[in-house]
Amino acid sequence: MRLMIFGAGFSGRTIGKHIQGNFQFIGGTTRQDKNFSQLRDDGISPFQFTGEAFSDVLSQELKDVTHIIQSISPDKGGDPLLPLISHKLLTLMPNLKWIGYLSTVGVYGNHDGEWVNEETVCKPVSKRSIARLDAENAWTSLCNANDLPLAILRLSGIYGPGRNTFVNFEKGKARRLVKEGQVFNRIFVDDIARAAKLLMTQNISGIFNITDDEPAPPQDVVAYAAELLGVGPPPEIDFQTADLTPMARSFYGENKRVSNQKIKDLGFEFLQPNYRSALAYLHGRYHT
Repeated sequence: MRLMIFGAGFSGRTIGKHIQGNFQFIGGTTRQDKNFSQLRDDGISPFQFTGEAFSDVLSQELKDVTHIIQSISPDKGGDPLLPLISHKLLTLMPNLKWIGYLSTVGVYGNHDGEWVNEETVCKPVSKRSIARLDAENAWTSLCNANDLPLAILRLSGIYGPGRNTFVNFEKGKARRLVKEGQVFNRIFVDDIARAAKLLMTQNISGIFNITDDEPAPPQDVVAYAAELLGVGPPPEIDFQTADLTPMARSFYGENKRVSNQKIKDLGFEFLQPNYRSALAYLHGRYHT
């Protein structure tokens, strides 16, 4: 089996590291060649892809890939990969057996704190989530037309080594924003990789929420991190009066609890089922 990860960033690189030994070849694209050394360190063969065209060397490699992960966010023109492959998918990748698309739980929109699952009607609010749902639908149509299994992984807020609340404390940017009733789901990056590994190695199709067990108020996460660090938590800040960028404020316009039961029904077990176990793990590994 041979895998190409389009958009080998934080999640894509972690997927590549977790499937070492399961694939004969793992490639990953990046916009800038300065990222090549990092990809090689993670066991991923690097290819430059800016979203405009495939290089000759990338096109040659795609002829042999059996699996792809699409992790590149939509831009103003939509999904950058689809226009290049939509009318010639199996000509470009004749050995393709499975496609995975990394999406977001943002496609569900706001549900006023109620539980949602993969059967819930999507009503995205933000432009970025609308674009994600459009991309999901386009990938679904493409895979149906080519009789290929497609797994859509809807991810909640991603964190892990180098991207977590402890980093915010180190940078002096930790804040406890409080909006009554607001909760978020989160997902540890290694669990994204493990879920992707399960789905791709078994060529499983469908939509799956890849998210933790416990949607929680964001201020509780910051307070727990402070407790682990042995410092006082930052003061609470009222969301309504907080100085936030429009994008940061828009995240708080969506309030829901996301179920992960469907991926568990496949036998999947989360390494970090909630923010407490994940932060304790990160603290023990990187802060002791």
